[in-house]
Amino acid sequence: MKVDALVAEIGSTTTVVNIFDRIETENPIFLGQGQAPTSIGEGDVNIGLKAAIDDINKKLGIKAIEYRYMLATSSAAGGLKMTVHGLVYDMTVKAAKEAVLGAGANIHMVTSGKLTERDMVRLKKIGPNIIMLAGGVDYGERETALYNSELIASSLLDIPVIYAGNNAIVEEIKSIFETYEKGKNLYIVPNVYPRIDLLNVEPTREVIQNIFEKHITEAKGMEKIRELVNGSIIPTPRAVMRASQMLRESIGDLVTIDVGGATTDIHSVTDGTERIKNILIDPEPMAKRTVEGDMGVFINRKNIIETVKIDRLAKELDISVSEIEDMGKSEIVIPTTERYIKFIERLTKEAIIVSINRHAGDYRTYFGGKSKTLAFGKDLTGVKWIVGTGGPLTRLPARVEILKEIGKSNREDKLLPTQEAQILIDNDYIMASLGVLSINFKEASLKLLLKSLNIEEVYREGICSKYYTQG
Repeated sequence: MKVDALVAEIGSTTTVVNIFDRIETENPIFLGQGQAPTSIGEGDVNIGLKAAIDDINKKLGIKAIEYRYMLATSSAAGGLKMTVHGLVYDMTVKAAKEAVLGAGANIHMVTSGKLTERDMVRLKKIGPNIIMLAGGVDYGERETALYNSELIASSLLDIPVIYAGNNAIVEEIKSIFETYEKGKNLYIVPNVYPRIDLLNVEPTREVIQNIFEKHITEAKGMEKIRELVNGSIIPTPRAVMRASQMLRESIGDLVTIDVGGATTDIHSVTDGTERIKNILIDPEPMAKRTVEGDMGVFINRKNIIETVKIDRLAKELDISVSEIEDMGKSEIVIPTTERYIKFIERLTKEAIIVSINRHAGDYRTYFGGKSKTLAFGKDLTGVKWIVGTGGPLTRLPARVEILKEIGKSNREDKLLPTQEAQILIDNDYIMASLGVLSINFKEASLKLLLKSLNIEEVYREGICSKYYTQG
């Protein structure tokens, strides 16, 4: 069987392949999906990929699939590991973090100020895929970024380094890396925090994605997949963010929630409301991602169980504590029994509520001569749509009801979406795949995403759809 595109999504627990055809026509189609456990434990992610392809061949009743393009996303082996080093935590370090997370990377270390010997020991132990250096607004402080650059360039670390700080010292930064014959490792991008009221994170995100494509060999077998792929390969979270940004252009402000086996990712694409902008202390990017590495419903479910408390879980689900303990240790990735489904639904709900509360900003009231209320962090109050993707939120029976809990949980001290926000589900579970497909086939990707979300009509002039179906 010949098709246009096969897109592989290699996750921490599951590998998914999606097949698309007619992507250069007015009517692109999604043909089907195959799944299999990701095979990192077996020493080669290609084993899981082959099993997922075999699964879709079986579902379609064919012997083999031939494709024009193969693309991929990956969050296997911990995804893209980065460390971030800036000047002042509340300014340049925060801006650098926004750039890194929005690019689909996971942050394993953050420092502000000059790096210490202890920091360098920790940095070498982490062994990140990419190091990011920031520091100082344009034409501002110079010494910290120069010192940190010298320390890293002179070390034994031989990995890509992105410099996204004060543009007045770019030539000096280049000279430092060239002195230690590390010029090939250095990537210069515009300052992520050029002035105190502006974030500029998109250029850095694009460079991180390009480096990822060039160096995606961390999971065993990924170098073989790089040989198979004749299109783009990007971090899965970056693909979800690309799809979210594309969707926002058509239907308006939204937040996408991606619950996985290892993490829960929140992607918000909104400028916020004018009311909150007037009292917001620090700038926030329009497209923001946070990742909660302790909120996965499979690999990290013990953390969620501890958050809810096992006795409370047993009471809510009318299940014994010992049965909760057994389900917490189960190796079954996809739940099939009613009790196990209810258990995963409850964990998913907790993961979502905890994660979106960490993502959203809040109000703080200060008392002096007069009380004054200010806003800090990301404003989600103007979000029109809440989009669910990832395994649990595309397959669990109670997925829509779970997402509605976001609005219900708003105690009005947080900048959360309201109960007026509408729920959309990525029913075909193809959002990440469409994010990478959109790099070359944006129009087809948008049409396929709207179909998956059951949106029937979209007004292109910034007015959201009047016709859609939930769930």
